[in-house]
Amino acid sequence: MTAIRCRDLRKRFTSRTGPIDAVNGLDLDVAAGECFGLLGPNGAGKTTTIEILEGLQTPTSGEVEVLGRRWGENDQALRQRIGITLQETQLAEKLTVLETLTMFRGFYDRGREPKDVMESVGLTEKARAYVGKLSGGQKQRLAVACALVGEPDLLFLDEPTTGLDPQSRRQLWDILRDLRAAGKTVLITTHYMDEAERLCDRVGIVDRGKVIALDTPANLIARLGGDHHIEFGLNDEARVEEAALRELPSVATSTFADGAYMLTASAPHLAVPALLELLQRRGLALSRLTTRHVSLEDVFVSLTGRTIRDELAV
Repeated sequence: MTAIRCRDLRKRFTSRTGPIDAVNGLDLDVAAGECFGLLGPNGAGKTTTIEILEGLQTPTSGEVEVLGRRWGENDQALRQRIGITLQETQLAEKLTVLETLTMFRGFYDRGREPKDVMESVGLTEKARAYVGKLSGGQKQRLAVACALVGEPDLLFLDEPTTGLDPQSRRQLWDILRDLRAAGKTVLITTHYMDEAERLCDRVGIVDRGKVIALDTPANLIARLGGDHHIEFGLNDEARVEEAALRELPSVATSTFADGAYMLTASAPHLAVPALLELLQRRGLALSRLTTRHVSLEDVFVSLTGRTIRDELAV
């Protein structure tokens, strides 16, 4: 069963400088029961796409099906089956955690007991605490609990761990893993590539309003042609031909930028000794050398030409 289906989805906004195509022919399928990550730089169309899927915006054109239904036919029935956590959720600070979840439970025809949801997100000890007294991580877990109390078939999480400390992030990861194990469909947007790599069954990378890559994190990483990155620099601004580097054993690609060489290699235990031998023959000295596994962020950079950190700095 397909939980989300989009075909040629488009959304155009008007501005003083002319029309802006925030979503420009986006196609997407999300299977029921999977955790799907929607990734992309700022301005790529992620938020607009999510808001259309949530029924908060109307598309300019295209087809959208959520849980087999279309918005505009029986919206109330569809809203009963989805849960939403926004980037920032403003809850009444003078209500307790239990009172907040009880209120949200009243919005749904069916759902879970608030106390059960509190236990699942680790907030049982804070049941009688006022929302205004919670830490940032606790507030975010409460926001997720509010989305879960209606027992949704589909959960939308828009950057749920942004601004959280590492411990709070990992607590939310555990919650998401439990949801996935329970067969719930989760669509998550995130700026943390390690988060998407660890949690998502598949990811779609969006840029300029279109999906430009869609696969499992492992398959997307494999497309770069190597499992490892080898980065090195040379003393005295010396240079070595990239063509010679690409001839090294198991090296798939070679690039040079900002005084550093970056190689992708499938067998670093073969590539690194061959690199050192090449540099020794040419009388070149290393200033630094590091190796690491290729990550989903490397895929993101290769496809969009930008890093997530670059986008956050805009």
